[in-house]
Amino acid sequence: MGQRSFDPRRIEVIDDDVAEILRRKAPAEKMEMIFAANRTMRLRIEGALRTWHPQWTDEQVAREVARRMTRATG
Repeated sequence: MGQRSFDPRRIEVIDDDVAEILRRKAPAEKMEMIFAANRTMRLRIEGALRTWHPQWTDEQVAREVARRMTRATG
């Protein structure tokens, strides 16, 4: 996978109030937010794959979810 170029038009700046809330969170709270976002992403990918490929087995879906989440190319 090649290196991506920097595109300043694609930068989103976090709101100052949100940044302050995040600064105040304990490390464990921040980790739980990361884990929750990961679960949400997995579920969304899985749902899309099951819609697009209803004939796939659970194993095929799980393998493709993992591939997409790790950006594997093979």
